[in-house]
Amino acid sequence: MSTIDARLAALGLVLPPALALPPGMVLPFPWVRVVGSRALVSGHAPLNPDGSLAGPFGKVGQDVTLEQAQASARLVGLAILGSLRRELGSLDRIAAWTRVFGMVSSAPGFGQQPAVINGFSELILEVFGATVGAHARSAVGMAELPFNLPVEIEAEVELYPAAGT
Repeated sequence: MSTIDARLAALGLVLPPALALPPGMVLPFPWVRVVGSRALVSGHAPLNPDGSLAGPFGKVGQDVTLEQAQASARLVGLAILGSLRRELGSLDRIAAWTRVFGMVSSAPGFGQQPAVINGFSELILEVFGATVGAHARSAVGMAELPFNLPVEIEAEVELYPAAGT
C-alpha cells in the first residue's frame, strides 16, 4: 500500500469512482492531463461515494450554507484525488501541490469564497502534510456553475518521475 493510500485509510477517507455521466454525455477533455512533470486537473465537482453528484445544490449564501459548501469543497478534494490516482497509478507520485483554483456559485452579497475553498485546502494538507500539500490558491465567486453545483475546483500538481523513467 502506498504512503498516501495508508494515510487515506488511517483518516477513514474513501475516494469515489469517476463521475457517473448521464447516458450519451461525452466529455471532450480528460479529468487529468499529464504534461512532463505536471498533472493538470480539470474542474471537479463534489461526488457521492458512488460517483454521482453530491448535493446540496445551488448558490452559497442562499441555498447552501457556508458549512455545507465547505463540506462540498472537501468532497471535491476526494474526487480530485480519485482522478489523480486513476491517472497516475499512485498518489505517491505527487511531489507538490502547486496551484488550486476554487470557484463558488455565490449569491449576491456572499463574499466568503476563501472560507469555502478552505474545505479543500484543509483536506489536501491533512492527507499530504504541509511540505507537499501547501499550494498557491485562488477562490472566486461565480454567477453560476454547471449542474447547479455550489463548488468546482481545478488544480495542478508537480510529479516525481514515474518508476522506470
